[in-house]
Amino acid sequence: MTGLDDLTRDYRTAFLRYLPRREEAPLHHGYEIGRSAFADGLSLLELARVHHEVFLEVLRDTATEELSTVATAASEFFLEVLATYDMTQRGFLDEG
Repeated sequence: MTGLDDLTRDYRTAFLRYLPRREEAPLHHGYEIGRSAFADGLSLLELARVHHEVFLEVLRDTATEELSTVATAASEFFLEVLATYDMTQRGFLDEG
């Protein structure tokens, strides 16, 4: 993965695959996106911005009665994307 444009494209694709059925495969892809972003030196703030942009795109086309479900799915997906950052931080803190 190179750059924010690629990250945004990959994030959007994986998140849209996750939304309808909330299956493990696209959730795992979210984890891999986070791993790649970490390896590429992207910050948590950049990931948060990408998540926010994609989430807003999805919300624009979401019916009112589905907002809670979509928001929950977005949270689940984003937490999976952030897992690598969390594990790395915990490892760093454990060493210190």
